[in-house]
Amino acid sequence: MKVILQQEVKKLGKKGDVIEVSEGYARNYLLSQKLAIPATASNINNVSQQKASEERKVQRAIDEANVMAAQMSKVEVTIPVKIGEGGKFFGSVTSKDIADALLTQHKIEIDKRKIDLKDAIKAVGTYTVSIKLHPEISAKIQVHIIPKQ
Repeated sequence: MKVILQQEVKKLGKKGDVIEVSEGYARNYLLSQKLAIPATASNINNVSQQKASEERKVQRAIDEANVMAAQMSKVEVTIPVKIGEGGKFFGSVTSKDIADALLTQHKIEIDKRKIDLKDAIKAVGTYTVSIKLHPEISAKIQVHIIPKQ
């Protein structure tokens, strides 16, 4: 019996896959647990339309991330920090500080978890920071750390 999986089932397939299983397994387990639906012509058509819709959404997200990456490559952020005697930092500059500076200086709202900062910044200078806009697309911005007046 052919069925269309409604969710991922180990050792069978992923959501949307059309698979062939024994009739008893399909009727007694997959269909009764709502893990699959019968593979009729209309159900197969619905699943193919849903897959096409998902692909369009993913492509739109990638396109938006590419546009955002092009805009973000021109962005520079300046963060003033308090420095004590001997040029010592008070604390450090973290991804949260960079996200806050992006919001206040450029009105760009980025989640701090998407800012890829290897270690917290603990010295004055200019740094290149990577921001993940999409799992496949990232942008680099310049962060200038200056002493607070």
